[in-house]
Amino acid sequence: MKPVILLVSETRSEQLLDEFSRYARDYELVTATSARQAKQAAKGVVSDGGQVAMFVTESRLPDAEVLEAFHWWRASVPTARRVIAAHESAFREDADRLRGGMAKGKYDAYLLAPRGPRDEEFHTAICELLSDWGSTVAEPEVVAVAIVSPVEDALTLSIRDYLDRMGMPNRVYAPDSDKGRHVLERYLADGGAGEAGEVTYPLVMDLGERVAPAQNVRDVATRIYGRPADVVVDRLVDVAIVGAGPAGLAAAVYASSEGLSTVVLESEAIGGQAGTSSMIRNYLGFPRGISGMRLAQRARNQAVRFGTKFFTGWPVTSLVPGTPGDDGAPGPHVLVTDGGEVRARAVVVSAGVKYRRLGAPGIEGLVGLGVHYGSAMTAARELEGSDVVVVGGGNSAGQAAIHLARFARSVTILVRREALAATMSSYLVAEIKHNPRITVQGCAEVVEGGPDEDGRLGWVTVRDTRTGGEERRECRGLFVLIGAEPYCDWLPDEVARDGRGFVLTGRDVPSDRWRGGLPPESLETTVPGIFAAGDIRAGSMKRVAAASGEGASVVPLVHAWLEQTR
Repeated sequence: MKPVILLVSETRSEQLLDEFSRYARDYELVTATSARQAKQAAKGVVSDGGQVAMFVTESRLPDAEVLEAFHWWRASVPTARRVIAAHESAFREDADRLRGGMAKGKYDAYLLAPRGPRDEEFHTAICELLSDWGSTVAEPEVVAVAIVSPVEDALTLSIRDYLDRMGMPNRVYAPDSDKGRHVLERYLADGGAGEAGEVTYPLVMDLGERVAPAQNVRDVATRIYGRPADVVVDRLVDVAIVGAGPAGLAAAVYASSEGLSTVVLESEAIGGQAGTSSMIRNYLGFPRGISGMRLAQRARNQAVRFGTKFFTGWPVTSLVPGTPGDDGAPGPHVLVTDGGEVRARAVVVSAGVKYRRLGAPGIEGLVGLGVHYGSAMTAARELEGSDVVVVGGGNSAGQAAIHLARFARSVTILVRREALAATMSSYLVAEIKHNPRITVQGCAEVVEGGPDEDGRLGWVTVRDTRTGGEERRECRGLFVLIGAEPYCDWLPDEVARDGRGFVLTGRDVPSDRWRGGLPPESLETTVPGIFAAGDIRAGSMKRVAAASGEGASVVPLVHAWLEQTR
């Protein structure tokens, strides 16, 4: 069945149907003349096993306030995108009344309905929302990577999460499905099975129809993107960037666009923690919001166009600072990975931070089996109708809860404080408050967890930090987004850090580590030619826009260093 776009208008449904006719090849267009009729139509689609991708409605309906209608529709189809297409006569009159609802997440876009043919501004917004729906809800129709496995275990889920964050459509197939048999035939034809003919799952087939088993995410990353040892830029690059979060991506775009040979090494997927955010609504220039994955992929594509080389799935294990040669000129810095070394004249450390481990008994053994550090957008699709717990009170936790509420029966946010207002942006607090599937439990923490009969997370024990009382509750998903620890164990002692492990730069460096009585440049570390940007830097803002700004700001300092050492 084609996904449905439901068009709701009392008097202009035919005009809406005509305007949306361009989508008829891929979506079924259904019209309704009232909020209740649209609700019944949506329920009918779901009961028949179909999906509603989007509701498009006028700003005024005959039987309900439009925001009340959105509430009804979200209860029926929480994953559908919701759009107001107001006609010119009502657009300005209703704007003040309705835009507040968009800020609170009651709907996704407030648009002026097309006034003529080829209103591409309108359809750009519609296409972006449909694309967002398709990448987070529906199984992709066009598959770039096929995964064959009899079960969706922790490894299979982690591979899917990596591919999703890299913007590569993927799907899991059973070995006895048509696609599964095709992949198996390719694998066996290439002599891939063991001596006894056994097959190791999961099998992964890429766009080139190459098939191989995967023992970890790195196997998949290496086959698609190569090894760091494959870097060929005279074997010495101008700048190597460690970490492909917002800071690293911005540095890559600006460095490569200004003619510097640039390599980015990322231990996981592009985007860092920001890349796991289901929707960032307060990033400059994206009034309808943008998912962290899409923001990261756009930045990566931008950097690739300028010549940046990316290698994902390869954490840097050590950094060897360059030493002066016989002529006194500084030698190259060496970044060491298990896949090879990268030599660079300058290094930007933007490896970001990682979520702290929960440390509760029974939790660590269930990571990937219902327990996730970070939002794990892929896992959300597996939790339809389940009860889910999110631990954390920051923006990432709020965004994760809102995304999970599209699938889960209930989402409980546990925070050690009494409320969210002190640690979360107000627009997220408001959106959570108006989502009936999300509840916030203050002064609470998870102290234990355990499996169900299938070996996946089945329950957690929650403690009230005020009374000490404990409650055991059923839980199929636990998402932990607490605190931040800098990802910099691989840095040498020469790079100074503060008491919590964050990298010191500029005037934050102790004066006894200054050179010639002067502090390092604003984003420079205690090692000449090694810079830091983003969340890993002591005193950073811990915001996507701030990290992007630091990534851009570090490039002039890199230029100055390279010029100084020529």
